[in-house]
Amino acid sequence: MSGTGTTTPIPPVAGRADGYRPGRTLPLRVELARQVKRRRTLVMGAVLALLPFVLVAAFAIGGQPEGRNGRVTLMDTATASGANFAATCLFVSAGFLLVIPVALFCGDTVASEANWSSLRYLLAAPVPRARLLWSKLTVALGMSLAAMVLLPVVALGVGAVAYGWGPLEIPTGGSLPAGAAAQRLLVVIAYIFVSQLVTAALAFWLSTKTDNPLGAVGGAVFLTIVGNVLDAVTALGDWRDFLPAHWQFAWADLIQAQPEWSGMIQGAAVSVAYAVVLFALAFRGFARKDVVS
Repeated sequence: MSGTGTTTPIPPVAGRADGYRPGRTLPLRVELARQVKRRRTLVMGAVLALLPFVLVAAFAIGGQPEGRNGRVTLMDTATASGANFAATCLFVSAGFLLVIPVALFCGDTVASEANWSSLRYLLAAPVPRARLLWSKLTVALGMSLAAMVLLPVVALGVGAVAYGWGPLEIPTGGSLPAGAAAQRLLVVIAYIFVSQLVTAALAFWLSTKTDNPLGAVGGAVFLTIVGNVLDAVTALGDWRDFLPAHWQFAWADLIQAQPEWSGMIQGAAVSVAYAVVLFALAFRGFARKDVVS
């Protein structure tokens, strides 16, 4: 402070413009607007929204599902109510269809910028590398969750119109009131999202390693399929417990009178463990990467 009572201004940091705030670069709303407007987002949303209509048409043409060899499955109760139909849509799509939007949104996000030769310009803005990855990852995960919510919400509405609003008929016997069924479906969606974190992390890591979006998305989908194949090899025994694919349908334990949580807890733990490692590799590798595109 000078003798006149005025304060001495703090000189700006060398190489940094006045008013620059690293945490305010690439706001989430800007990244979200960019990703939502892309054609692949609109196409993916349309595919997920149309699936319930396709299944209703299939049941209308093929007739009511019937039990096989005296054993009733979730598919066989699909037309019992709107809640049953929504649960069936999740059942038929969780193994593969819902993997695609996760791999697409998380695998395309960084690699597409490199492919368009715009990644280096984003970093020159300047957007800190960690900030860029956090913004893109947050938006990609948000859009993946939105995709998982869109399908059952549309299915619940379509099913309620086609088959009525009523309790969820449990395949093994009994039923759940509509309100309780809706709550269970919310938990199912949350679990499917957590179980797909490993696919999201794998796609995101590949997206930071290549400038080919198709390679990142396709690689994540391919390795997810490999995991499903390995899980079908019963000779692996208890080793399958370490495969995320082994627990992808553990949420079916909620579709019963007394829910069972142990499988879902194990599945969530396995998925999160793999995801944390892969996300860490993505951030660590990208921080040291020589970005030339």
